[in-house]
Formats: sequence, structure tokens, C-alpha cells
Amino acid sequence: MDRRHFLKQSVLASSLCFVPNFIKAFENLDPKSLGYKRLVIIQLAGGNDGLNTIVSFNNDTYYRNRAKIAIEKKDVLKATDELGFHASLLPLKKLYDKGHLTIINNVGYPNPNRSHFRATDIWQTASHADQNLQTGWVGRYLDLYGKQPYNAIEIDDSLSLALKGQQMNGIATTNPNVLFRTSQDPYFKNVLKYYQDDHLSEHNLGYLYKTMIAAESSAKYIFEKYKTASAKFEYPNNAFANQLKMTSKLMSSGIETKVFYASLGGFDTHVNQLNSQARLLKIYAEGIAAFVDDLKQQDTFNDTLILTFSEFGRRVKQNAANGTDHGAASNLFIIGNQLKTPGFYNELANLDDLDKNGDLKFTVDFRSIYATVLDKWLAVDDERILNQSFSKLKFI
Repeated sequence: MDRRHFLKQSVLASSLCFVPNFIKAFENLDPKSLGYKRLVIIQLAGGNDGLNTIVSFNNDTYYRNRAKIAIEKKDVLKATDELGFHASLLPLKKLYDKGHLTIINNVGYPNPNRSHFRATDIWQTASHADQNLQTGWVGRYLDLYGKQPYNAIEIDDSLSLALKGQQMNGIATTNPNVLFRTSQDPYFKNVLKYYQDDHLSEHNLGYLYKTMIAAESSAKYIFEKYKTASAKFEYPNNAFANQLKMTSKLMSSGIETKVFYASLGGFDTHVNQLNSQARLLKIYAEGIAAFVDDLKQQDTFNDTLILTFSEFGRRVKQNAANGTDHGAASNLFIIGNQLKTPGFYNELANLDDLDKNGDLKFTVDFRSIYATVLDKWLAVDDERILNQSFSKLKFI
């Protein structure tokens, strides 16, 4: 492999930046024995259609606007007299029945953006629609409260903006073994040794050097923890379930990670939505069900909160291609065993009172959900992280 290419890949794979020296006294603590609260964030990338996910099965407006793609009433997994689950979400419906799921409807923000990239940035940075931030909300959490980059881990090959801070980034990896082997490559070691020999200021490579130092130490720590854990629980055989399986294995290792980030893509259903969304929701629900059962088996479910979001919902009216176009507000799922308001947190917005683009009007600002999670679950100052005060909700 070309050395410059290897160096670039090593730095990108680690997705790290400078952190304070590791405090050895904390290394041997077992988070499981301390009631160690963890947050698992899952993005349904592409803009999941919330109206066909949680179905208003008695609503004539819903069926009138979706003549060919509405979920038939007989197929809905009814939860209340008005709302029910897509049939592919049976495992999620079972979590709902056990009181492990809170569904928050109409989640969005003022002046919504319908670009995938921009909308994702807004959700990941917790910015206003007209504001461009270079740090993510989890990254700012790391800046203020993190001790090491691995306090937040994304199960991916590249790091999302959500986990990038001003002084500290999280770490992205799909395989701790590969990450560790990369950090131990002789060329990587030689580069580190060279810049330890007083060449740092001369070549003005402080950021790169510090990034590589953090990459090496974090890779070793994650690898040492990961190899001690065993994956005993059976998961579905797909990429999304593998992300959750790895997350669970890392948790069982006692790693000092507070936030995990995973994603499932493909939800941009402009054409022939019914089959593709049904398949994706099945993958999501079955993966989540296995993950929750695994956490229960290893006795970490009580201290784990799972937040699932999508960067926007879809239009109320179907398009000519039997799909839906980019919308605005949608539903968001909170899964855990310490929910204050399990079930439906609020009512679905009025389908006859839409915004000028034909989208649901938001009634819950997504940053209020972040503020609640930061304050009530991670027990940190949400205002400092979100750069302003947002009202707290009562779901934890």
C-alpha cells in the first residue's frame, strides 16, 4: 500500500483528535458495576416515511392521499384506537406492549430543510435551519465531558459530523482488530517516532501527530477490551444487526463508552415504496429486538437508552411513482427500561392542517429530545452542549 495512502486511511479510520493524557486510575473500572448509562443513537438514513411506519388507520385523509401506498387497515398492528404499527414492526410492537418503547410524533424544527445532506447536518449538529455548525452535539458532549475519544464510538468506517467536536472527536470502526493492526503497522510506528524527535514544530504537523497518537492509544484500548468479550447471542445475518451485535459486545467488555452510533440506510423511497420500506423496517425491528434481548441477557438494558431518528419524514400525499417525496416532521423512537411515558408520547399532527409544502407541522423540536437525554440520562449540562436552552420532555 502506498505510504501516503496508508497514513491517510489510518487517520481517517481512527477519526480522532488530541485528548488529554489517559488517567490510568480509571482504566480498570467496570462500567457495568457502576450503573454506567449508555446512549445508542440509530439513524434511519434517507428520510423514513413516518406515516407508513406508525399508521393512522382510521384517518380518511391518510387513505385519500395515499391511494396506492397506504397500509391497509387489516394489516396494521393496532396499538390504540387510532394508531398502529407497520406489519414489519411486530418485534417493535412487542417492545411497545412491554412498556419499553416511547413514540414521539411530529418531531422536527422550524423552517425544515428537505436536502438529505443539510437536514442530516442539522440533526447531527443540533443547529437552527439557517445556522451552519462544524461540531456535532455528541462531539460537543465529548469536548466538555469526555476523557478519551472512545467515550463515543460509531460503528462505521467513517465518522459522522454528530461525533466531531472542537477539541475531541469520537472514533469510528467496524472492526477493532483491523483498527489495532493498522495502528501497529511499522510505517505508522516510524512516523510517530520521527515526529517525537523534535520535528513537530518544524513541520507544523501538530494536529496530524496528535491525531495519530490518539489513534494508537485508543485502538489498543478498544482491541484489548473487545477481545475479552464473547458474542453469545444470535442476531439476524445483515449489516445493521452486525452493528448492534458489535455494540453489545463492546458494552459487555466493560469499555468506557457512553455513546454508540449506528445507522441503517435506504429510506429514500421515491419509487415503489411499499416493498422497500417493508424490508427495511423488518431489518430494523428484528435487529432492535435481538439487541434488546442481548442487553437483557447481559444485564445492561436498564442502563441503556436507544434513540432512533430519521433526518426528515415524507410528504403526506404519495407521488406518481408510488412513492413519497421529501417531507418534514416525523416520528422518533425511544427504547429503554426506564421510560416515564411509555407508549405514544403525543398525538399525531392533523393531516388536514399541513404546511405550505404539504407536510406535517412539527409540534416537538428534536433538540428538546436531545436536551432531555443529555440532562435526564447522561446527567450533563444540556444548555452548554446545545448552545441554548430547550424545554425538557417527560419520557425518561
